[in-house]
Amino acid sequence: MDTNAVLDIGLQGLLIAAKLSAPVLVTALVVGFAVSLVQSMTQIQEITLSFVPKAVAVAVALLVCGHWMISEMVSFTQEMFEKIPGLLGGG
Repeated sequence: MDTNAVLDIGLQGLLIAAKLSAPVLVTALVVGFAVSLVQSMTQIQEITLSFVPKAVAVAVALLVCGHWMISEMVSFTQEMFEKIPGLLGGG
């Protein structure tokens, strides 16, 4: 196994991690921004007002994107298992 193969696998791992976390993180960011905007306009500073909508939105994002996330992770794992013989020099 050479350095380029290790770097390629590391890069693919980072890209799949970013791709899988993007829907949840973007949802939390957008909802958090909207709630903080509403809180600043109404002068309401309740901590649960910022937490509950984000938790609900993240749960909905996981429900909507969950199947896609699992299928992407399964295909990535299958690709990694298929690369093992080539990386060890057997194929």
